[in-house]
Amino acid sequence: MTIPLPAEGIVLFTGDSITDSHRLDTGFSPLGDGYVRDIATDLAVRLPGIRVLNTGISGNRVPDLEHRWDTDCLALRPAVLSILIGINDTWRRYDNDDPTSVEAFEAGYRRLLTRVRDQLECTVVLMEPFLTPLWKEQRRWRDDLDPKIDAVRRLARQFETVLLPTDRAMTEAAASLGVAAVAYDGVHPTSVGHRVIADTWLDEASAVEQTPAI
Repeated sequence: MTIPLPAEGIVLFTGDSITDSHRLDTGFSPLGDGYVRDIATDLAVRLPGIRVLNTGISGNRVPDLEHRWDTDCLALRPAVLSILIGINDTWRRYDNDDPTSVEAFEAGYRRLLTRVRDQLECTVVLMEPFLTPLWKEQRRWRDDLDPKIDAVRRLARQFETVLLPTDRAMTEAAASLGVAAVAYDGVHPTSVGHRVIADTWLDEASAVEQTPAI
């Protein structure tokens, strides 16, 4: 399924630090310095009537998105909504003994998507959370993350959204270029990793054919 891009309207990206990518830091663009900026740069040439927004916030998990969904998603009324969330729902299990079950993750994510379906008319893009393990201990994180990726895939089918295989794209890039080249800590992308994500998104995007005025 491709991402249909209208000639005008808001394309909204939201999620955690991977989407945030320093957007709230002094001196940085409100789009951050990651994949959202890369996508926006491409779309500005192809579809100058589109406005790209970024409401990603570092450290967020699904419940955090729920708390700010009204202001940072629904009120903006995007034509395209792209969500990347999930790695912190795994990470906190290992660094803070604060796990999120697959059931809770999926239920919370489903509530977000249900509200979008009921209140907006937009294309939804679900981006798989990803991990490219950099050290041995990080490999076992896949035991927690993989079922959450499966949950995202189920939700994409249920809500008939676009699903982006970002986990596969980053894994393949890491195998080819080395983990540190695409994600400096196994989670946060380098500029190369952000470009991989942006290209994965853009490869699925196509402009909607406009009906000529009579």
